[in-house]
Amino acid sequence: METVSLLVVAVLSFAVAGLSGYLVIPRLKRLHIGQTISEYVKEHQSKANTPTMGGVMFIVPSIVLTLSAIPVGSLMGLDIDSDGIKRIFASVVMIVAMTAVGFIDDYIKVVKKRNLGLTELQKTVLQVIIAAAYLATLRISGAADTSVLIPFTGFYLELGIFWYPIMLVAIYGFVNAVNFTDGIDGLCAGVTAVVCCFFIPVTAFLGAAEHAVLAAAVAGALAGFLIWNFHPAKVFMGDTGSMFLGGTFVALAFSIRMPLIMIPVGFIYFIEFFSDVIQIAVIRLSHGKKKVFKMAPIHHHYQLSGWSEVKIVAVFSAITAVMCGVTALWIFGGLLG
Repeated sequence: METVSLLVVAVLSFAVAGLSGYLVIPRLKRLHIGQTISEYVKEHQSKANTPTMGGVMFIVPSIVLTLSAIPVGSLMGLDIDSDGIKRIFASVVMIVAMTAVGFIDDYIKVVKKRNLGLTELQKTVLQVIIAAAYLATLRISGAADTSVLIPFTGFYLELGIFWYPIMLVAIYGFVNAVNFTDGIDGLCAGVTAVVCCFFIPVTAFLGAAEHAVLAAAVAGALAGFLIWNFHPAKVFMGDTGSMFLGGTFVALAFSIRMPLIMIPVGFIYFIEFFSDVIQIAVIRLSHGKKKVFKMAPIHHHYQLSGWSEVKIVAVFSAITAVMCGVTALWIFGGLLG
């Protein structure tokens, strides 16, 4: 029954997101909400003025279906208790707050015509406040576990009070890492759809059925969104969408009290983020004389190396599927002890 219910949620979310393109995209065009393209990415100049902020196409069905499933969870065959309800509402609030940061960033880019949007300091302050509030909520609700399980082992590392600053950095880092992955048609949506498919059975298996609903809703909605976002994209998700996905990724990992699982499952996010960090560090240390990649984040490196956008999306999604598969085998293989 639980499997059928989650499948229904995914299918409904897919249908709503896919069909919404017929309404949302023309509306974005009429409002002249088009993407501005950096002059440093010459291969993307043809994409200028493509409608952005299309993340609303998967955000709305994901949130609505998730919250709608909570009061009828028992009827759907889902085991959602009062603690689960508290956890999902804490997650949704955090996700919506991160989405709001992305929306503000997009608004500045589109209305103010400033391609960089919010300054790094402004974005960092907002995201850190949201992450801190989320961790405080987990602590108050008793869902914060200061001992972390090291992936692919049965070893728990007790961090004590240091858990909070470390998790704060992890949340900030991975939310932005997901944002960095949104650079070419279908990449962020494709990779994250795979990640959400991983979390559907894992969250259900580990007693977080309410988050399984969230994972199913987002997975289905992203599949619908990809109809419009796959190359050549007719709409972009914008930071509104990528921040929503970043928050969702974090929430799903924390729902099963395994935050470090973000590293193997979000391997592509991880290398996207650190490719940018490495590139900036090398350029600054060499005073602009050296760089590791042709362009960062790393998907642009492969693009400038001659890879098509479709190939990059396929390879990065396949890598994600492999990493998710290996992690799932570890979890379902009973290695959790």
